Amino acid sequence: MELQTLRDAERYLDGLINREKKTQYDYERLGLAPIRALLAAIGNPERGLRCLHVAGSKGKGTVTLAAEHLLRAAGKSVGAYTSPHLVSWRERFRIDGAPVGEAELVAALRAMQPEIERLRQDPELCPSFFDVSTALALALFREAAVDFAAIEVGLGGRLDSTNAIESSVSIVTTIQLEHTDKLGDTLEAIAREKAGIFRTGVPSLHGELDPEAWGAIAAQSIAVGAPLEAVAALDVKSSAEGLRFCLEDGRVVESGVLGSHQAVNLALGIRGAELMLGRALERDELARLASLELPARLERFGDVLLDSAHTPDSARALRQTLETLWPGRRFALVLCVSKDKDAAGIVAELADVTSFCVATSAEPQRSIDPEELAALAWAVGVPDVMVEPDPRRALALARERRAFGEAIAIAGSIFLAGALRPDLLAERARD
Repeated sequence: MELQTLRDAERYLDGLINREKKTQYDYERLGLAPIRALLAAIGNPERGLRCLHVAGSKGKGTVTLAAEHLLRAAGKSVGAYTSPHLVSWRERFRIDGAPVGEAELVAALRAMQPEIERLRQDPELCPSFFDVSTALALALFREAAVDFAAIEVGLGGRLDSTNAIESSVSIVTTIQLEHTDKLGDTLEAIAREKAGIFRTGVPSLHGELDPEAWGAIAAQSIAVGAPLEAVAALDVKSSAEGLRFCLEDGRVVESGVLGSHQAVNLALGIRGAELMLGRALERDELARLASLELPARLERFGDVLLDSAHTPDSARALRQTLETLWPGRRFALVLCVSKDKDAAGIVAELADVTSFCVATSAEPQRSIDPEELAALAWAVGVPDVMVEPDPRRALALARERRAFGEAIAIAGSIFLAGALRPDLLAERARD
């Protein structure tokens, strides 16, 4: 297949194994052999890159983007690789704060294509969609000669394609019971998978951890000889304007990011960036966090709050932020949840502040049937529930049916956020 356009590239990648679109697969059959073979075939672009590697159940995207933002504030050239994307596959690949250009991205994939096809003939080395995307990011960063690369783990850590890199700093944000069919059904087991990114002699950071998870993280750091450091945010103040908190050395940080739970993620990004730089960030560099944008992470569009919350814990954080922004009020909710998520737990967290819920579906192969989702909402006491499979019509329905002055929350799925964010951005541009 000849690759000329971004759409050509996306169609080509659609022919590869894509576990992001599957809710069930044998996690233990994953391995690093395919990504390592592909990297070797294209000249091992990961070698020589100075990488900050971020794993965790929640917050890893925030930490990755915060570190990227701060390293750029320090005058460095930075590549950032994040996943999944909201709207376009191109979003995953950033150099100096902007997505890589379409022509550049397609050309890089086209150059890799013969090696991808060769490896596809070997069942043991056949690269997946995520393997190819990861190798492509590393190749792009080497070509751009970036000073640093901020790399977000896709799933887990130990067996994730990104674990083929040699990191300069490793971070585990937090540990929650998620992807239990793949990573294990205890915090300890999940923590072991995440801590699989630790490297001998490489500084390793962690955020707030349950004692069970901390024990596994600490044991892995000792086993591989990775110096481990806890990072905290102190005296956190959350408001409609954003966050204010203190670092452990007393420095005050302010950001327009919403949600008190994000303070420790920003603190991790700060400490990670400082370890990469080998120095403390200056006051004016830290001040650049005021302009940090986090798409679909408690992202406000007037009276609409867009969030990709897809666990009960993240739904609780969403509820707390709603209560901070609009105290004493209830909200209309547009909700879609993937089949492998705890939909009942998510709905239960949001029920008390929801006056009206529209159950929808953004990715039919992955999403829970909206009728089933609506039944869960009824069961936990949401007073008014409707079903609208089309996300755009679901948002329109929420706007039509909400009580006067009520805000709207969009939650439950990154696929739902990706389906609605372009329209919300267009509305903002018109206002």
